[in-house]
Amino acid sequence: MPSPEGEARESLLRVQPDTLGRANDREKNEASPGSKAREAKHERDTLTNTEIQKVMACLKAAVRELPDPSVTLVGKRWKSPYLVLVSCLLSLRTKDETTLPAAGRLFALAQTPVDMLKLSFRDIERAIYPVGFYRTKARRILDISRVLIKEYQGKVPDTMEALLGLKGVGRKTANLVLVEGFGKPGICVDTHVHRITNRFGYVRTRTPEQTEMALRAKLPPLLWKDINWVLVLWGQNVCRPVSPKCSACPVSARCGKVGVGTRR
Repeated sequence: MPSPEGEARESLLRVQPDTLGRANDREKNEASPGSKAREAKHERDTLTNTEIQKVMACLKAAVRELPDPSVTLVGKRWKSPYLVLVSCLLSLRTKDETTLPAAGRLFALAQTPVDMLKLSFRDIERAIYPVGFYRTKARRILDISRVLIKEYQGKVPDTMEALLGLKGVGRKTANLVLVEGFGKPGICVDTHVHRITNRFGYVRTRTPEQTEMALRAKLPPLLWKDINWVLVLWGQNVCRPVSPKCSACPVSARCGKVGVGTRR
């Protein structure tokens, strides 16, 4: 019997809303004599802000049955900026299916910086194994907890500048803490957001940090909080790095497919 998550993914691949036009017509027309010219022109197109809002609305509807990314789920379940920060650290270079159980095991032991410092390095290490670089992350969690108690009265700061001052916290983590921990505007750019927004043709950047700055300059503010979790789910399930499932994408007609070679 398929799992609920498996059923959700199957349901996702059947979603073919016509919000942005006839995506399937485009795929059929690729075999026609002028298809290469049309594709070249399409790849030069840039989504307008009106179009990106339609694209995001369509994708948000398409992923609504999928489980939230691990850090988003932590923010909803525990409503604690500290636990969001810790889960962000755990999630680095680690898949969600490993991150979330590890976070749950650790949070069963401690949910505040004070309680975390009552645990030994080995306690934390055992709880979060097998997340990637679990020994380094265990030390980092203890170090950050000490700093929060010493400099911030045990609370996570709610500004980008202060968050970046914590050792091991980069812009991606800081933005995610602001969005999921405090409900503040932020644009968290991970590999999925970077890849997909460039693939759309909405930005033309080489690094995630360049993508964040480009999005800050042009993305409508109402989309800032949603862009990460929506595109993470879309990137994990449909718009994959290699051989994306363009035939299952409801926004294929408006995607520039920049840099896409083989696709399904």
